[in-house]
This record gives sequence, structure tokens and C-alpha cells, in this order.
Amino acid sequence: MDLLSDRLNRIKPSPTIAMTTRAAELRAQGRDIISLSAGEPDFDTPINIREAAKAAIDGGHTRYTAVDGTPSLKRAICYKFSRENGLDYAPSQVTVGTGGKQILFNALMATLNDGDEVIIPAPYWVSYPDMVLLAGGTPVIVECGLEQGFRLMPDALEAAITPQTKWLILNSPSNPSGAGYDRAAMKALTDVLMRHPQVWVLSDDIYEHLVFDGFEFVTPAQVEPALKDRTLTMNGVSKAYAMTGWRIGYGAAPEILIKAMAKLQSQSTSNPSSISQFAAEAALTGPQDYIRESRAVFQRRRDLVVAGLNACPGIDCPTPQGAFYVYPSIKALIGKTSAAGATITDDEAFANALLDETGVAVVFGAAFGLSPHFRISYATSDKQLVTAIDRIRRFCESCN
Repeated sequence: MDLLSDRLNRIKPSPTIAMTTRAAELRAQGRDIISLSAGEPDFDTPINIREAAKAAIDGGHTRYTAVDGTPSLKRAICYKFSRENGLDYAPSQVTVGTGGKQILFNALMATLNDGDEVIIPAPYWVSYPDMVLLAGGTPVIVECGLEQGFRLMPDALEAAITPQTKWLILNSPSNPSGAGYDRAAMKALTDVLMRHPQVWVLSDDIYEHLVFDGFEFVTPAQVEPALKDRTLTMNGVSKAYAMTGWRIGYGAAPEILIKAMAKLQSQSTSNPSSISQFAAEAALTGPQDYIRESRAVFQRRRDLVVAGLNACPGIDCPTPQGAFYVYPSIKALIGKTSAAGATITDDEAFANALLDETGVAVVFGAAFGLSPHFRISYATSDKQLVTAIDRIRRFCESCN
């Protein structure tokens, strides 16, 4: 009898975490490593949020809470959805988890049966397909290349839907590409979904506030209110408020789904950290100046990185609408050889050679379902980014 389950063998470790771990190991060995692999803001959590957490500790709010969130945090989430997205939810339609990843995981585990299909546009966040597989579902990957601006087109969505389709996962702005769907593009997709009432929508809005150049963020249930009764709108505080380590994500959906997700959570992690929930409430209801200030920094860094990468021979880097990633193509470098003799057979070989020869850690495009690309997170200092881009440029110049 094998110790490990067949279900576990369906999935693989997160490639982004693997690259971040390898970079840390090389740094511990004394190498000069610049890691651009992790999707984590480099800013401190705003002070009003930290103070709220301290007050929660001093106030004795250190015990178990309701399984899927305190009533006051759920009310704050309802207020956020109403204020920012024009979506009205009752607290009974809201769930809070240990990070956005748990919200996604709970939803898929609570709803998928063997053979149910989930449409996932590629490039995608690395965890989507593995979560589907772990839940017994079948990922249906729809490639959305550079020519489509890394966005799912309505005809491609229509072609991917079958009688077995249960979910569409949509992430705007996207990790890894930073591509966003404006109102017209989103409406074109929701028009397709209205013709297929069996398909639910999982809208991952975690990068909602990180949009640039006046881009207007919209979410599916906001654009097409008739979809609200079969949409899970997911968000969290990790990216917008630099709270990655606080581990709070949340979602809103019809009550039947929220209750099912709470049932699952009651037998897994139970409630998220009580202190983190108080901090998240302060984030959602307190001053929002931090979002505007951090967004300006990220837009400046985006422009720096896009310009720098496009000056590198063999790299084509489009300008993203949001998030804090770029997803450049290395199509012109495939088949070339690096200065140290590594053959660039694919984007994984590129990422490995780049790390070995220059100390710059990026994530290869195959991890996100679309090659030949790589992802850079520019959620780090300007100084680090300038140095990293210079190393990448010299690496590309040495390839022949």
C-alpha cells in the first residue's frame, strides 16, 4: 500500500515558490542574488492597520472566532463591495479565509465532482489547475497569447464551454501578465456566459487596486448583474494593503455556496487569525491613501522595467494594465547559447541559466501555461530592478 494518495500525485509543487526557495538557498551560500520571483509588495503594512492589530491583542481578541469570519469583518467586506464595486451582499453571503488561496480552494473543493470542467485562460496563476485537479475536476486550458493581449476572447470562451463546464476562472488584472479586462472586454465575456446558465464564474480580483494609466477595474457581476447569482467574487488584503503575511482573503457569493465553503473550512483550518481579521477590518474601513501612493510607485517601476526589458536583445515586453508583473516573450532567444554554454531550449532553460549566470531569479513561462515567456515581479526596490535589468541585458547580449 502506498503512503501517499493518488489525489496528491495529481499535483506538483508551486513553481513560483520553488524558484523563490532556490534563490534563497543560493543567497545563503553567499551568492549575490536578486529575486524577482515572488509576488509580494515590498512596503510595510500601513500603520493604522498595524495599530488595529495591536489594539486587538491588547483588547483580548485572541480567541476563536466564527469559522469563516467575524460579523464585523463581514460587514466591512459588504461595505467594501458596495462602495467600490456596486455589489450588494448580506453578511451571510460573505466568507473569510486564510488568504485568497483558501477561498479559491474551498470553492473548488466544495463544488467539483469527478469530470467537472473548469475553464482557465493561460497564462494563469500557477495554483489554479492544481487546485482543480486536487478537487477531482478537469482543467480546460485556453491559450491567450501575446496577440490577444493575454486576454480570453469571447469566441475562445464559447468554444471551450461544454455540458461538463462548471466554472470559469477569471483573473483581472492577471498574474502573471498584468493584463486587465476593461468594461467592453468583460461585457463581451459575460454575454457568452449568459448563454450558458450551468457555468459559474470565479472572479479573482486580488489585484483590483493595482491598475495603471487610468484603467477602470470592473468585475463580472458588476458588469452583468444577472450573473451575480452564479458568481464568486474573491478578493483579499494581501496585495492592496501589503498584508501578505497576515493571511486574509474573502469572497462573496450566493448563500448556498458560502455555507458549503464554511462547512469545508470548519473541518480544515477553522477560523482565520483573530488578530488578522481585526487588521483586515481596519484596512477596508480606514483611510485608503496608501493604495493611491503605492499604485504610483508600482506604475513607475512598471515603466522602468518595461523600457529596460525592451532594450534587451531578444526580449519583447508588452505594457501591462495592472498588478506588479510583466510577462515578456523570449521567442527570439530560443535556440541560442549563453556565454556559459547553456542552450536556451525553452523558457525554463532561460530562467535557470539566468539565475546560474547572473544571480537574477525569474519564473519561467511554462509554469503559467504559456511559453516562451518569463515572469518578473517588480515588487522590489528601484535599485534592485535597475541592477537586475542590467544583468538581464548583458545576459541576452552574450547569447548567440
